[in-house]
Amino acid sequence: MLEALNTPLIGPDNVFALCAILVGLAWLGFWIDGTWLGRRSSGVVWVLIAGMALSNFGALPFSTPAYDVIGKYFVPLSIPLLLFKANLRRIFVDGGPVLAAFALAAFGTVVGAITGYLVFDLGEIGPKAAGVYTGGWIGGAVNFVGVARAVELTPEEFTIAIGASSGVSIIMLMTLVALSGVPALRRLVPSAIIDAGAGRSDGAAAEEERIHLRLPHVSGALALSFLICAVSAATAASLGLSNYEILFITAFAVTAANIAPRFFQLLEGDFQLGMFAMYLFFASIGLGTDAISFLSSAPVLFLFGLWILGVHLIVVVAGARLFRIDLAQAIIGSGAALVGPAPTAAIASARGWRGLVTPGIMCGVLGYAIATFIG
Repeated sequence: MLEALNTPLIGPDNVFALCAILVGLAWLGFWIDGTWLGRRSSGVVWVLIAGMALSNFGALPFSTPAYDVIGKYFVPLSIPLLLFKANLRRIFVDGGPVLAAFALAAFGTVVGAITGYLVFDLGEIGPKAAGVYTGGWIGGAVNFVGVARAVELTPEEFTIAIGASSGVSIIMLMTLVALSGVPALRRLVPSAIIDAGAGRSDGAAAEEERIHLRLPHVSGALALSFLICAVSAATAASLGLSNYEILFITAFAVTAANIAPRFFQLLEGDFQLGMFAMYLFFASIGLGTDAISFLSSAPVLFLFGLWILGVHLIVVVAGARLFRIDLAQAIIGSGAALVGPAPTAAIASARGWRGLVTPGIMCGVLGYAIATFIG
């Protein structure tokens, strides 16, 4: 009877059914991202929760080669696709004060991770958690995953770490949205941008980019991504650094993006393909995780995350006051590091800060390019 309870409804060899669930979970995440709930949390969180529910209640197995293939091949393949538009020259030329605020934010995250590691008893996962949180809160999910692979987080450790961080990220996103309305902070860090716009929401400020999945673009982007992964794997192996293959992939992808920025700007659908691969990976991680381990281990990492982001905010606010950075620019620079380009653009649009949408996106992309190395 116990054996029957431990047997999942869909076996580990039922590849088509498992792939249907994996792709369905990715779809769920993308759909939630476009809803009210997604704008206040993240589709990734719900992909993980749904995956954990399916496996922990016996519908799907915890382990199967299908999950392993996604982690081994899909994640490296997604890195170049997500970085092909990381034009560092444009970011440094046009970023201005937002770029300075982003630099403060990145520094604050590093300081928070180091001091938090010294304050909290995190056990064996401590150094790894400090690295992945630093990568994730300077860049984004792709950097979180990249650092996690480099430091060899187990699937259980990965889900514990990202599960604890997701709650902190939600709190931080809400905090960033609310900061411009705090009178004491407005007095401490003045803002001509906020005063001029009065926090006005203007739907016309949001520019929705229409993406077309053209086969020449998609196939070319995939071929180049495969090539970068192949060259990176060979380079890492020749240097005896196979564990850090993901760093070589990141370096080669950013190098390619900046050698031929005009070429990559013309590509359509590359970033979306990369995000699809990442969501499949999150689905596989959720399905492969024991929830009991997550629930028993996450609280201290949640506190660790709060500490990191608390220090981050202190550094950003202090630096903005010292260097006379507009509060709105400081918020966008902080958001570009903590929540990535898309939510940061949403914050700028919602507040009517039209001129900060593009710098926020560019600094968020810069975070993708550098955060894995820092982490």
